[in-house]
Amino acid sequence: MKDLPKVFEGKVNNIKKNTQDIFYGSDRSVVKQDSLSVIRKINNIFASPSHVYKSKVKITLKDRVIEKTIVGKTSTNLLTMTGEQIKITDILDIEKI
Repeated sequence: MKDLPKVFEGKVNNIKKNTQDIFYGSDRSVVKQDSLSVIRKINNIFASPSHVYKSKVKITLKDRVIEKTIVGKTSTNLLTMTGEQIKITDILDIEKI
């Protein structure tokens, strides 16, 4: 064992902190938008046998909840009976009434 070379011992002066401390208090609520789930729900509404021309839905947006009658959709918007366009990316949840 005496034939082994000596090991260099260097001091570590600058310690890196690569971890992040994350805290979510009880007064915060994290709202996560699952866009695939919303698109799937929209497609299910339009594919249902009860949807012939229009469907009355309750839409949860980022800042409010609205009830609208939807008649169509594009790749980015829902079209309402009154001619409004609601962006699909703003929708957090949608359900048929």
